[in-house]
Amino acid sequence: MRPARALIDLDALRGNYRLARELGGGKAVAVIKADAYGHGAVRCARALQAEADAFGVACIEEALELRAAGITGPILLLEGFFDADELPLIVEHDLWFAVGAPWQVEAVAAFQTTATLTVWLKLDSGMHRLGLWPDEFRAAHATLSTLAHVGPMVLMTHMARADELDSPRTREQADVFAAAIEGLAGQTSLCNSPALLGWPDVRSDWVRPGLMLYGINPMPAHTALTERLRPVMTMRSKIFAVRDIAVGEPVGYGARFVAQRPTRVGVVALGYADGYPQFAPNGTPVRIDDQPGIVIGRVSMDMLTVDLTHLPQAGIGSTVTLWGDAPRIEALAPLCGVSAYQLPCGVKRVVREYLGG
Repeated sequence: MRPARALIDLDALRGNYRLARELGGGKAVAVIKADAYGHGAVRCARALQAEADAFGVACIEEALELRAAGITGPILLLEGFFDADELPLIVEHDLWFAVGAPWQVEAVAAFQTTATLTVWLKLDSGMHRLGLWPDEFRAAHATLSTLAHVGPMVLMTHMARADELDSPRTREQADVFAAAIEGLAGQTSLCNSPALLGWPDVRSDWVRPGLMLYGINPMPAHTALTERLRPVMTMRSKIFAVRDIAVGEPVGYGARFVAQRPTRVGVVALGYADGYPQFAPNGTPVRIDDQPGIVIGRVSMDMLTVDLTHLPQAGIGSTVTLWGDAPRIEALAPLCGVSAYQLPCGVKRVVREYLGG
């Protein structure tokens, strides 16, 4: 079988969740949208089910997959519903949902049910993607508070630039949020991963860790806190062919790498169709049998090539680690012109192996 593997450390996942909850000082929504950022939503939810206060997903399809797999804890639809026809399913499967547009407020008001809905009312405090303007927000809170089928609400917003510690935007958004919710009943939710790690004075009743759950640092530099994050995914494959090429000979498409010395080349069974960046430059770090190595030549759909010249012991069957403890995703991504969010989310075809339960 093809040797490409994504090893998923569920103990690390649990440890990262506990860190997020510790930093938030309250409850934490474990964000497992997009198939848990490529890590496998069902297995990650099962690993966290005994301690997660709630799970966050993007849409009802993701929530229903979790319910079908036996996940019984609270599940929050972070983007709410896309059509009022979803509301009966929300009731049937006991889902929480965000409300961040006037039409959603109207749909909830018009919906007839004997169930009690859990609404997370979303304010646009400055990201300008989803959420109600402050005056709309207060009016929506007043409307929804009068409805017998709406229970106590959570008041939420989303931080746009919390990973920029020198930007005033996070403080500005927190101030807008504080003003908008003044005097309103409900718990609060502000912090995403960067806010938890970089803004200790910005806190709320609920936090929503995403990237940090998977042991990936969303901040521009490492700190004592980010050093406590443990990578959850390790991407590995094996060398299945070896080539010896002469000076002046190219490797791969486009001759992006040309040998400056006699070069021993290892061919690895993993490529961009598996989630590795297609345009990783020459010199991108890997580990070969736990020794430092580099990528050479353009990454192909199903293969990539590494330099074995300095590793005479390496050859067919040698293990190549593309990311994990080393190199870390957050260090690898900028070298390849992508974000740390993209890399695990793009993992495809690779067999996932789960460690730690």
